[in-house]
Amino acid sequence: MTDDGYYDDLETRDPAERERDLFARLPAQIRHARAHTAAYGELLKDIDPETIDGRDALARLPVTRKSELSALQKATPPFGGFVAHPLAEVRKIFASPGPIYEPESDRPDYWRLARALHAAGFRRGQVVHNTYSYHLTPAGSMLESGAFALGCAVIPAGTGQSELQVETIAAVRPHAYVGTPSFLKIILDKADELGRDVGSITHASVSGEALPERLRSEMADRGVSVLQAYATADLGLIAYESPAKDGMILDENIIVEIVKPGSGDPVPPGEVGEVVVTVFNPDYPLVRFATGDLSAFMEGPSPCGRTNQRIRGWMGRADQTTKVKGMFVRPEQVNAVAARHDEITAYRMMVSQVNHQDVLTFRCHVTGRGEEDLSTAIAQTVRELCKLRADVEFVEADELPNDGKVIDDTRSYD
Repeated sequence: MTDDGYYDDLETRDPAERERDLFARLPAQIRHARAHTAAYGELLKDIDPETIDGRDALARLPVTRKSELSALQKATPPFGGFVAHPLAEVRKIFASPGPIYEPESDRPDYWRLARALHAAGFRRGQVVHNTYSYHLTPAGSMLESGAFALGCAVIPAGTGQSELQVETIAAVRPHAYVGTPSFLKIILDKADELGRDVGSITHASVSGEALPERLRSEMADRGVSVLQAYATADLGLIAYESPAKDGMILDENIIVEIVKPGSGDPVPPGEVGEVVVTVFNPDYPLVRFATGDLSAFMEGPSPCGRTNQRIRGWMGRADQTTKVKGMFVRPEQVNAVAARHDEITAYRMMVSQVNHQDVLTFRCHVTGRGEEDLSTAIAQTVRELCKLRADVEFVEADELPNDGKVIDDTRSYD
């Protein structure tokens, strides 16, 4: 850590120096990926790594899409041939919805989240209340490893049980919160209801959902400074907010491109496109990995003094996949729900928001069987396959447009 509030000197180096350094390191990473993973051994077999020395050259390499990863992993279990170590050398294996399996090695701060937490005010000796899931999905471990790297203690709270979480916060007095912004509001509201003091929490790093400015302002009014981090279980940290709250600053150890959705072609500066990331992770050396997320580059450096490129944050999905309460919901999952119930003849998953809380509704037209029993059965199937609770709404067939949509996200973040 530096004395001027930055995580390290990398954050303030000359942008041209940063670009030279990243692309000087890239050929070795491509050689490593090609030599140690079956997937890139095939994908990059005709590539001379030494020629990949700039953005134009990088843009000629093939894109690997997150949306394809589940099928690739089924064909070559468990990681699709993208992990550079034998299975026995992987410390943890996570299962995200899809399913998609992600590895974790024993390297400290494996997902590089410490940088984002530091920007949000987390410091050595603080106690962090971590409300991300610790069950199969990696988010809990991702933020925990970042907090440990900073020298913080962690309360592994996980999700749900808001009353117990409030009692724990009141007793242990943690300094900081990590989790979704909506669950932070739930905790603060529950504390008010119970008359418990959770004012020890003064700063938070949130992710997994959009953060409307009105919700950020409400949290600030209640004594909690909230900044966002943008990370995925495959890539780790991609970008993070600084106290300037002016866009999201890219991590120092990745190369980010914004490409035309469905292609690998970079878009002009400032244009919205799909976020594609190359990481320098020796264990999981993803090259031109397309996240399915939409964003755009911003001009100039952050007012906070960090000099890396900024993006406008998460601006939606390049496909119908969406994120609800920190979990991805994919069209293939919704299709699988319908396939479990022969009575369903038409359907779509609706995603909305009430009181800053994500709401999932499975709308469907059905034939036969009592609706009450079927509603319970469908709700159980959604929970099993999507790992989320959903309301079930029966509608007439003509109320479901014939437009090919499986997921309809109507949330607004204005």
